[in-house]
Amino acid sequence: VTDDKRLYEVPKLSVCALRFTEAARARITKAGGECLTFDKLAMRSPLGKGTVLLRGPVKSREAERHFGKAPGVPNSKTAPYVRSKGRKFEKARGRRKSRGFKV
Repeated sequence: VTDDKRLYEVPKLSVCALRFTEAARARITKAGGECLTFDKLAMRSPLGKGTVLLRGPVKSREAERHFGKAPGVPNSKTAPYVRSKGRKFEKARGRRKSRGFKV
C-alpha cells in the first residue's frame, strides 16, 4: 500500500496488505485505523466475513498495449512493436492516411 495524496482525509479503517510504505502506514494509524498482515487477518476473521478484497488494475502492463488485432488493421488500437518513436519508424507512406496512402 502506497500513500495517495489525492485522498485528503483518510477514514478510520483496517487495511491488510503484504507491504506498506512509511507514509501510508502513518496516515492510516493517524486516522485511527490499523495496518494488518494476512496472518493477523486470518486470526481475526478466519472465514473472511466482513472483509472486502481489492485488487489493482490487471491490464495496466505495457505489454497489454500490443495485444489484440494487428496494428494497421482497420479499427485496431494495438500499438506496434517499434525500435523508436522517431520520424522514420512506422510513420512513412503506406502506414498513415496523412502521408499519401494507407494500406
